[in-house]
Amino acid sequence: MISKPIINKVLKIAVRIIVGLALVLVIFLLSIYVGAWGKVASKKDLSEFNYQRASEVYTADSVLIGKYYLFDRQPITYNDLPQHLIDALVAIEDERFYGHHGIDYTSLLRVIFKTILLQDQSAGGGSTLTQQLAKNLYPRVPNGKVRLAVDKVKEMMVASRLEDLYSKEELITLYLNTVSFGDNTFGIKSASLKFFNKKAKDLKVEEAATLVGMLKATYGYNPRVFPENSLNRRNLVLQAMANNSYLTKAQKDSLSELPTKLDYREFDHNDGIAPYFREEVRKQLLQWVKEQNANGEEYNIYTSGLKIYTTLDYKMQVLAEEAMTEHMKALQQSFEKSYGSNAPWLKDTKLIQKKIQNSPVYRSLERMGLSKEQILDSLKKKHTMTLMDWEGEKTLQASSMDSIQHYMKFLNTGSLSIDPTTGAVKTWIGGVNFKYFKYDHISQSKRQVGSTFKPIVYTAAIEKGIAPCTYFSAQEVAYDNLEGWSPSNSGKEDETYLNYSMEQALSNSINTVAVKVLEETGIPNVIGQAKKMGITSNLPHLPSLALGTAEIKINELIGAYASYVNAGKSVTPFAITHIANTKDSILANFQPVIAKQPAFSKETGMLLLEMMKATVDKGTAARIRSKYNLPNAIAGKTGTTQNNKDAWFVGITPKLVSITWVGLDTYEIGFKSTSLGQGANAALPIFALWLQKLNKEKQFNSITQARFENPSRSVLDQLDCEPVKRDGFFKRLFKNPNKTKTKKFKNNSN
Repeated sequence: MISKPIINKVLKIAVRIIVGLALVLVIFLLSIYVGAWGKVASKKDLSEFNYQRASEVYTADSVLIGKYYLFDRQPITYNDLPQHLIDALVAIEDERFYGHHGIDYTSLLRVIFKTILLQDQSAGGGSTLTQQLAKNLYPRVPNGKVRLAVDKVKEMMVASRLEDLYSKEELITLYLNTVSFGDNTFGIKSASLKFFNKKAKDLKVEEAATLVGMLKATYGYNPRVFPENSLNRRNLVLQAMANNSYLTKAQKDSLSELPTKLDYREFDHNDGIAPYFREEVRKQLLQWVKEQNANGEEYNIYTSGLKIYTTLDYKMQVLAEEAMTEHMKALQQSFEKSYGSNAPWLKDTKLIQKKIQNSPVYRSLERMGLSKEQILDSLKKKHTMTLMDWEGEKTLQASSMDSIQHYMKFLNTGSLSIDPTTGAVKTWIGGVNFKYFKYDHISQSKRQVGSTFKPIVYTAAIEKGIAPCTYFSAQEVAYDNLEGWSPSNSGKEDETYLNYSMEQALSNSINTVAVKVLEETGIPNVIGQAKKMGITSNLPHLPSLALGTAEIKINELIGAYASYVNAGKSVTPFAITHIANTKDSILANFQPVIAKQPAFSKETGMLLLEMMKATVDKGTAARIRSKYNLPNAIAGKTGTTQNNKDAWFVGITPKLVSITWVGLDTYEIGFKSTSLGQGANAALPIFALWLQKLNKEKQFNSITQARFENPSRSVLDQLDCEPVKRDGFFKRLFKNPNKTKTKKFKNNSN
């Protein structure tokens, strides 16, 4: 039997230990309270905190198409939260949420005795939703068990202060706006859009339970990555809802049988609708933010929650991308087949070496000091990589050299459509695949425009007073003051004895006539006309200008073409209509930029429009009618550059102007044949297929069924002549079809 003195002594020691531990605990808590372990957020801090918000990009018809963010987060209000979402959250995460003041002492005691003392890891955690909110607002920094204890205490203190400041509804809202759902997604609005492509208020019970279920382990219960784990966790949430009387047993059983149906939508800059357009908007937004911040504002496109409203038409863009994919996939196959085993990306050693030495990976190794032999040896080593083609992405064993050769052969495209009266961008396709081809062929690329420049030449000619029914010989001429330069026509017919009216020459894109019209008009007059129509690029002061040797961006050329259906006034394409803040207050409006003065007379515009209608009805773009059976009011112009490097098509309708370019980024490679690479075959189909799709959608009837203004009697009279005249007998007698005529090119500027 233990003696009483010993018992008393043990009790005294125990009391001292308890008092000592209590004192240590009090000192520990006080040290945290006063900030010895880092500042604890005050009530003032908690009433004024801001969290980073993603900026959102919307189409003209209010469809969210992209975001710019560091963390994908976009807050919503309590009224936007469905009750079953709130019930699911409370049931599984904090069933006594409405009864505590930030700290659930019942759960806390359970954790102390079961988890800590009995080492029962299945006992669960003791953090309330308010404590979890505190952790969301002030994330922990992993640094050992002592630091974890400090963070836990801090979260309790912050939770208590949050409960003093906010109502339970406000706390629920703050929590759901800040919590992570994985995949770099924060907040229920972003999660709802990403996993189910719908607003939070439209979530079904089982969808809400799926998202709430992710909160325990955002990766392990991610329905995209681990669907089975997610389904089991969702059903556990449904069971918790039933246990807390938020669902009946019958409802729980019925919902538990449903499969998980995701409509996953990643707002990735590489994926989704209109990626090139979104990147262009981002660049313009960065410039706007820079200008605003220089004036004392503090905007950040990744964290300020800006709302960017654009001119893009969502449905039009979807259909345009479908048309592009449909055509380019087939064209790529034909292109590769035309070259066969002798393709330059396989056989042209000199070109392949040039591409390799200009590649980023080669230059990177070169900067590291490796020799050419070492670099080439490194680039030949095979490893696992993913390569893209029109069938999708393929993971295989390949070398960097294989990759370079693989992408050398890809045809690319740039396709833009605008409202010709304002310049508002309706569709924007900068390339075939943004993930693998970042270069934007609308805003960045300058290519020779080929015959699409000819209407400007003819416009200048008519403005100068040359009648549309003036005839020009199609005979090929060698200009001896231009080193014997001799432009020719692509047709097989012997045109030595033919004379074309301007309408016939333009609609059939006769090169020899275009040069002669330029000669008669004067190069300075043509360049001046181009500038009046909004062309700002430097234009070569050479006769070859008539054939489109000038390099012009698509978004510049399209503004000039808009003038033909905009009373002679060119426009500047624009993408953003206005920018708003998180409260929907307008921060900036952007107005159309339209030329103040017409670049040509109304009559000249009508004459050119009639000529370009003829291009579609019976000229180089006639397949629009014959193959694609498009009944719409359409004018247009095809274009093909030397060696079939660039294929172009301009489509003009009363309410839309569209330009499409097709070619290779590897400029040394062109199409194998003109029949494959001409604008009518390589570029025109993208426009034609798109218009076919628009015609099927009633919502576009006002655009697709619009008609051009009827030409005046004067315009019709000026075009009323034989399209082609053949030389008379005596002229033919003195012409030798086997000998090219020589003469000096006159540089007419009068």
